[in-house]
Amino acid sequence: MKTADYLERRYMAEETASPKYRHEDKYLCDSMQNAVLKARAGAILKRDGHTAQDGFYRVRSLYFDSIHDSCYYENEDGIGERDKYRIRIYNADPTHIFLEKKSKKRQMTLKQSCRIDEPLCRRLMNGRPVGNISGMDRELQSLLVQMQTRAMRPAVIVEYTRYPFVEANGNVRVTFDEDIESSADAAGFLEKRIACRPVLGTGMSVLEVKWDEFLPGYIKNFIQLDSLQWGSFSKYYLCRKYNAYGGIRI
Repeated sequence: MKTADYLERRYMAEETASPKYRHEDKYLCDSMQNAVLKARAGAILKRDGHTAQDGFYRVRSLYFDSIHDSCYYENEDGIGERDKYRIRIYNADPTHIFLEKKSKKRQMTLKQSCRIDEPLCRRLMNGRPVGNISGMDRELQSLLVQMQTRAMRPAVIVEYTRYPFVEANGNVRVTFDEDIESSADAAGFLEKRIACRPVLGTGMSVLEVKWDEFLPGYIKNFIQLDSLQWGSFSKYYLCRKYNAYGGIRI
């Protein structure tokens, strides 16, 4: 099944369920840790069904921020409750475009999504809100209100390669995000290729572990998560910082 088709079906399933905050832990890994942990994850978890045979897909997100960069500074200040808005495509496929609102509350996250078409996407890419919001999906309504009241506009593109694994027990999702890159070319968001710059040091990647009420002990122990250094890593914040200050890497 193609990535975009699978994601659309997953989105429709999520829309019928009650929104739920999930736990989300992030770890910064070097190349050796990445290789070992990915092998451990693959030994006990299922590969996400919408990846290709090589086990990964490419994620590209266009993030929005206010005219005062409030999302950026909320990340920097560690504000416990905050929202982010982004448009996302997979494998540079412009035929399936998702608008997402990601909310954070006490180290837990809630992601709500809706489909948008290409003409609307291009309006949003250009920072042009739509006047009449009645009858629109709630995520789109929320973003348009932010664009009208807080001058929310496109801020940065974040792109990376994701290797995802899943486990039904606990609704666990383990992902390895590699080759994380940043671009300020909001106008080129839907192009097949865009000019990007890496924002992490050579071989560095991000491991994310997400779950609902509980994380099964066998997953935590086998992958040996306790041996890693947990961090409040934000791809958006790092990519904004890299673009603003020219080449800061970790």
